[in-house]
Amino acid sequence: MLESLVTSKTRIKLLLKFFSHQNSGYLRSLAKDFDESTNSVRVELNRLTEAGLLVAEEEGKTKVYKANKQHPFFAEIKNMVSKFLGLDDLMERIVKRMGEVEKAYIIGDYAHGIDSGTVNMILIGKNLDQNYLNFIKNKTYEKVQRKVEVSILDEDPGNIAGILVYGA
Repeated sequence: MLESLVTSKTRIKLLLKFFSHQNSGYLRSLAKDFDESTNSVRVELNRLTEAGLLVAEEEGKTKVYKANKQHPFFAEIKNMVSKFLGLDDLMERIVKRMGEVEKAYIIGDYAHGIDSGTVNMILIGKNLDQNYLNFIKNKTYEKVQRKVEVSILDEDPGNIAGILVYGA
């Protein structure tokens, strides 16, 4: 879907990085994360910045980029990226049908805006339906070609380094 709208693979990676979560990044780290040349990443960062989709801020000698939340299409691009990753549908289905889900967290690569092909989640709740969880994990893989790994906890440990996706 996204590949038919945006032809640059590097640009897609940048959009996924900056619009999937509230991430920021600088040229060299982005090039390393994407296994791309700094030149190709620089070209796309410049294009996205000139289009107003990204903003760049100086932190010492380093230029740090992040999504421009003031851009008129910010919400639409964020929604598109989220749908592309399949996270909206996944989270909605899990929360509605799993049982007493108190909170759901996305952790790992996806929490950092990196599409590694695996979505790591933590569900917090009681009496959660394991059979449905196995079913939805398989369906998610069929639908969006992403593996889902889920850990279930009875109670919130209070300090999870991830992104809160759902909270009751």
